[in-house]
Amino acid sequence: MLARKALSHKTPTRPSAVYRGSRNVFADLDLPDADGRKTKLRLARALNAVIDAQRLTQDAAAARLRLNQPKVSALRNYKLEGFSVERLMTLLSALDRDIEIVIRKKPRSREARISVVAA
Repeated sequence: MLARKALSHKTPTRPSAVYRGSRNVFADLDLPDADGRKTKLRLARALNAVIDAQRLTQDAAAARLRLNQPKVSALRNYKLEGFSVERLMTLLSALDRDIEIVIRKKPRSREARISVVAA
């Protein structure tokens, strides 16, 4: 006869308080370089939107971006460890997109930030 293992049922722990996020999930998770990660994510979202709009296959996108198909797959799946902000901007320009960087004085009411806005 086979013996059955007893299943342990753990009650999930509940947080004691709920906090409003900072609008940067990477900062909320205490990850290093939160602003850089958010910037890369916004650029990758813009790249994926262009690839979708142009109905490019991964192979066609790879040819246009001068990447191999696995790199395009990583980009499509937001695995961005191998991509710098500069490289993502270069890839956007390869898909006929202008990139504009605006530098301005920040208001006194908040800390300095880096943001990417895709039109």
